Amino acid sequence: MKKLIPVLLLILSITVAVGAVTFLSPCVHEDGSFGACHWAGQVLLGLGCLMGLESLISIILQKAKMGLYLACGLTAALGLFVPGPLISLCRMSTMRCQAVMKPGMTLLGAGTLLLSAIGMILEWRKGKRP
Repeated sequence: MKKLIPVLLLILSITVAVGAVTFLSPCVHEDGSFGACHWAGQVLLGLGCLMGLESLISIILQKAKMGLYLACGLTAALGLFVPGPLISLCRMSTMRCQAVMKPGMTLLGAGTLLLSAIGMILEWRKGKRP
């Protein structure tokens, strides 16, 4: 039970990283070019890798879990703002970046943020017990 939350965080992080370049990837134009949404996908790939690293370290280390959950939660919160507010996406709502990438990454980021918050609360309660 101790390692359930870090393992779930690792799974969500890997899903963000892999999804950013596969099933949740942004649009690719017919001529091979790409727009600004491509860079949103690249940033999400990097954030997913960072969250995966934080989750992996929280599995290995037992003393720094609270800080690692906080770091993973803040990284996930940043990921929520990447597609749209920080990096603009295509204007048409039927484009892949608007219809697939943005909602999918929002759900994965919100799940990671929620799971990180639960982990922090559990670690905080564990530290308050005598």
